[in-house]
Amino acid sequence: METPPEPQGGITVSRALELPGLRAGLPEVVAGADRLHRTVRWVHAGEVPNIASLLKGGELLLTTGLGLGTRPAEQRAFVNRLVERGIAALVVELGPRFSRLPAAIVDTARTAGLPLVQLHREVPFVSVTEEVHTEIVNGHYALLRRAEEVHRRCTEVLLDGGGGPQVLRILADFAASPVFLETVNGELLYAAGPGGAPAAADPLQVWKGLRGQREVRESPPAGTVLVDVPGGGQGSASVRARLVLPAVGSPLLAVHRMAAERAAGLLAVVLMQARQEEELAARGRGDFLSDLADGRIAVEEAPAQARVLGFKPGDGPLLPVVMRLSPPAGPAGTWAALAHSVQEELAAVGVPVLLGVRPVEGRVPLLAGLRSEADREAVADRIAAALRAGVERAGLERAGAHPPVVVVGRAVGWSSVPASLRHAAETATAAQGLTDRPWYDARRLDTELLLWRLRDHPDLAAFVERALGPLRAHDATSRPPLLPTLESYLTHAGRKAETARDLHLNRQTLYNRLARIADLLGADLDDPQTVLALSLALRARRHLP
Repeated sequence: METPPEPQGGITVSRALELPGLRAGLPEVVAGADRLHRTVRWVHAGEVPNIASLLKGGELLLTTGLGLGTRPAEQRAFVNRLVERGIAALVVELGPRFSRLPAAIVDTARTAGLPLVQLHREVPFVSVTEEVHTEIVNGHYALLRRAEEVHRRCTEVLLDGGGGPQVLRILADFAASPVFLETVNGELLYAAGPGGAPAAADPLQVWKGLRGQREVRESPPAGTVLVDVPGGGQGSASVRARLVLPAVGSPLLAVHRMAAERAAGLLAVVLMQARQEEELAARGRGDFLSDLADGRIAVEEAPAQARVLGFKPGDGPLLPVVMRLSPPAGPAGTWAALAHSVQEELAAVGVPVLLGVRPVEGRVPLLAGLRSEADREAVADRIAAALRAGVERAGLERAGAHPPVVVVGRAVGWSSVPASLRHAAETATAAQGLTDRPWYDARRLDTELLLWRLRDHPDLAAFVERALGPLRAHDATSRPPLLPTLESYLTHAGRKAETARDLHLNRQTLYNRLARIADLLGADLDDPQTVLALSLALRARRHLP
């Protein structure tokens, strides 16, 4: 026998038979009396033999029997097609076509478990349809009211200062089932179980079992309700998280999905607000580090303000680190996602870290607490890896964008933090476009920093033109270009064999190009002063407008 489910936005066959329209026909249930709890989704009346093709399932079918056929085989086939369609019940009005239902129809309905009802009096089918449809609409309205009640309670909880866990708890109580909020990657954010549930129904244990089934089947078990929590973006960004309601103990109903869909809208606001608060906090820490670097915060007050922001480094030296993104601009929510993902990655580094963001400059400054100067290299490696992993998780590694530049300053005490932070921040900007490395030591990029600071000075542009002008004019009109050859030659400190390998040239071709460069410049490429001037000019060229 089927377990009677609660009607999901409809009425039961039993309730339909109690309405005045069908009750006036003196209904007699001749098959499927134990299935009268089935939900009637809609009412359909018809007299054609192929009426099953017009149905979708869940209908209460009214007929006088004209389309049932005259032979037992036709009648059995007619009933079986209705069963395949999944109708709720078949109601046949006795009269000119049948004075009583044929045995073939009754036996087939009994075998298939299809509720079969015969009416002993004529009834207007239009009245029956209106009555049942009115009940169905009222049933839907009742479901909506129940779902809206859950929505109202969740809203009140949020207005009173509650958050996501409280919303999930209300939903879990309503569905009498554990409820989970997971990321789009399937990672658990929150879990809640219904109040008064036995210890065996621990939500985390249910989650582990549910996740195991999903890994095996690559899809949620039957009966599980999944509802997307919108993220406000486009494509994959349009989903921020997912609500998961597994069917534990009893099946979930349409009203539970309705309530979950309404709760998802509230959770989207909760998560968005959390991200905004997280971004505001990260911006606040970034403002603190920027103000400290620029001297707007007194050094003697900095440790106390840092403690208020949650940074307690101990007595060891402090390590300033700055990551520079290019381009710095991003869509709404980018910096919130970046702050969140980088903070999570840094949690595994194992040292105290004060992380901030500066969206206007496209910078992520931070201070790390070291136990000793000897830890600098190892901690810098871990922090750089965490920063880059956070950028990747936040989806900021776009085609055509320069990779993030990570610059590590000197390990210093509080008194020297402002200068070291400022040095690292400026160097991170000056290092844009250099050969990508996991991280750069700010102390080894002072030449790049000097050239960057002079980028707007007309003397720098004049110097580059004097040193490289003939090559730039050549490369603008002729092939092969010679500037890349000169740059590789100087990078390899004049070692011709390494330069040839780097450029994939044979030695004679390289010699010819170097001779051509020397001729155009009127310079000796073996002269140390010439090499120094050309190296500086090539570096300065990157910083010119």
